[in-house]
Amino acid sequence: MDVQQPDQHSRPESADLAVTERTRHRRLREQGSTRVEDLDAILRAGFVCHLGVVVDGTPMVVPTVYGVDFEARTLFVHGSVASRSIVRAPEATVCVTVTHIDGLVLARSVFEHGVNYRSAMVYAVPRLITEGDELLHGLKVLTEHCAPGQWEYARSPNSKELAATSLLALPLDEASVKTASGPPQDGQGPDGELGLWAGVVPVRSHFGPPEPDPALAAGIAMPGHIAALGRDRSRNGTAYSRNGTA
Repeated sequence: MDVQQPDQHSRPESADLAVTERTRHRRLREQGSTRVEDLDAILRAGFVCHLGVVVDGTPMVVPTVYGVDFEARTLFVHGSVASRSIVRAPEATVCVTVTHIDGLVLARSVFEHGVNYRSAMVYAVPRLITEGDELLHGLKVLTEHCAPGQWEYARSPNSKELAATSLLALPLDEASVKTASGPPQDGQGPDGELGLWAGVVPVRSHFGPPEPDPALAAGIAMPGHIAALGRDRSRNGTAYSRNGTA
């Protein structure tokens, strides 16, 4: 399969992400973004993605966990399900999607109903990582992305566990970013006179208080980094602005 290269001629002067035929915003262009900051904000806000890959000739979309090395501009995906397909077709492009739902938009007319969301689609030819320091690094990135502090606290994987683990590494060179926010759009039109309620039902995703394992021995205190997860960290419970900040 040919790898699609970024179209340098279609890159706006102010853009950070190259625009390709796969990432060009054709519909609802006002919801699109080419800013690296917006892509990074969406990736930071979650840890579950959907990996689209062809396995044995059949399309498959796999929910899995991910982590990002932002300095190296690399997305690490837990890819055990897709690894055999990558081995058989090492030049095949995959698509990784991350989506956050921020609200249900209920308008006066069904046609104007919608969803407030933030989403990113990353296209890349992945590298399969099965051993060595890069596998350990990828596992650390994935673990720390989900639960900062946990890599140093928990037992490191042993050789048998590493042999049973595979990761996919994807560059963040080609991505499509879209967001939608705000109230219904029919308030100023004829439907605004119908006398019907309209608005947004917010959707919030956050960590709750940590629940100890029933098998936990007495006297083992909860480490501070886990307590902080339940106390401080909301994944997408705040409004999103176009500059990638809450």
